[in-house]
Amino acid sequence: MKKYLEIYEYYKARILDGKLRAGDRLPSIREAADLHGVSRTTIENAYFALQAEGFLLSTERSGYYVSRKARRESAPPEPPKDFAGREKPAFDLSSGDADLQSFDVKLWHRYINSALRQEERLCSYSEPQGEEDLREAIAGYIRQKRNVIADKDQIVIGAGVDTLLDILCVLLPKDKTVSFPDRSFQKGISRFQNYGFDVHIRDKDATIIYVSPSHMTRFGDVMPMQRRLELIDYSAAHGALVLEDDYDNDFLYASRPTPSLHALATEDNVVYMSSFANVLTPGIRISFMVLPKVLAEQYREQVWRFSQTASKTEQIALCGYIRDGHIGAQIRKIRRFATAKTRKFYELLRDNLSFEDCHVSENGLQIRLTVPFTGTKEDFDREGLSVFWESFDGATARLTLLPSALPETAFPAALAAFQRVLGQA
Repeated sequence: MKKYLEIYEYYKARILDGKLRAGDRLPSIREAADLHGVSRTTIENAYFALQAEGFLLSTERSGYYVSRKARRESAPPEPPKDFAGREKPAFDLSSGDADLQSFDVKLWHRYINSALRQEERLCSYSEPQGEEDLREAIAGYIRQKRNVIADKDQIVIGAGVDTLLDILCVLLPKDKTVSFPDRSFQKGISRFQNYGFDVHIRDKDATIIYVSPSHMTRFGDVMPMQRRLELIDYSAAHGALVLEDDYDNDFLYASRPTPSLHALATEDNVVYMSSFANVLTPGIRISFMVLPKVLAEQYREQVWRFSQTASKTEQIALCGYIRDGHIGAQIRKIRRFATAKTRKFYELLRDNLSFEDCHVSENGLQIRLTVPFTGTKEDFDREGLSVFWESFDGATARLTLLPSALPETAFPAALAAFQRVLGQA
C-alpha cells in the first residue's frame, strides 16, 4: 500500500470511529509530516483524498477540519461508560449520585467565579491542613449544626473521607485493632488493611472503632440513642478511639435528630468526620475531620508528610458559600427533595409490584425490596437496572434501592423494567 493511502486510512478510521469529530482540526501538513515521518507531499495527497470524499474541509490560512458529512457517516457514539469501563445503566438505583434538580449550580458558579478573582491567592499551593478561613467557617458550622465544639486547628480538610483515613492511618500506631460495623464499609476496611492494621467486624474489644451512626448499614439503619451512650462509655473506659463518620445525618427526617458521638463524649477520644459531597453534589469532593487535641498535635508535628488533596478554588468558594448562609438552605432543600423522591418511588413500587416486603429506610433515602425471583442478576443488567443485591437464594431477591440519581421522569420506565424482569408485566 502506498504511504499516502496508509495516512489516508489512518485519519479516515479515526473520523469514522468518532475519535476525530466534526470541527476538529487536523495537524498541519508540516506537523503531520513530522508526526508520521513522511514527506509533506505524502500528507498533502492523503488530505486531498480525504477532502475528495468529503471527510475534510480546507480553510485558507487556518488548516484542515473534519466536516459535518463525516459526522453523519461516522459510527454512532458508544453508550456512556462508568469508571470501570462498563456501560452505564439506564436506571441507576445504586450509585448514590445526585439529581440535577437537587443543587443550584448557578449559585455555586458565583462563588467559584469569586474565588477565581483572588488571583494572588491562587498562585500558591493550598495549606496541607486546608485553607484557614474554610476551617474557621467549618468550626462555626459544626458547632451550630451538630454541637461539635472544635478549634480550627483541630480540623483537617481533604478530598473525600478516604483521604482523611489515609492521614489517620499514618498517624495511628499500626499495632491497633480496628472494628467496622459490617463488611459493606469496603473502602475503609481496605484502607486500614493496606496500612497493616488488624481489621475486625463488630469487635467491641478493638482499640479503634469505626462507626457511621446515621448510616450503620447499607440500608441506612440509624444507631439509637441508648447504643450511642453505651459506645461512648465503653470506649472511654477501655481507652478506645472512636472514628465517627457522620454520613447522611442531614437526611434524618423520619426519626428524632440524635446528637453526634463527639458531642456526647466526656473524653477527647472521638474523631468526627463529615463530607459536603452528599449535601452539595458528589463532584465537590471536600470532606473534613476534627481530631482530638493529642492527634491534632501529632498531625502538626508530621504535617510535612501530607499534601492537600481538595481543590483550593473549591475551598475558597465553599468558605463563602457557608459564611453567606447557603449551606443551611441547601441542606433543607436536598433533605426535602431526596426524601420526597424516595417516598414517591417507593409508593410507585408498592402500588404496582407483588412483593414480600417493601419499605423505606430509617434515614429516608433507601428502599428495601424483597421479591420472588428465579432469574439471574444478568436479567437486571439487561433491563438496565442497577441495584444493591443484599441476598439472593435463587427464589427470593432482597434488594436495596437508592433512587437519588434517577430523574422522576424515568420512574415509570424504571417500574416497567422491574415488572418485566420480575415477570409481572
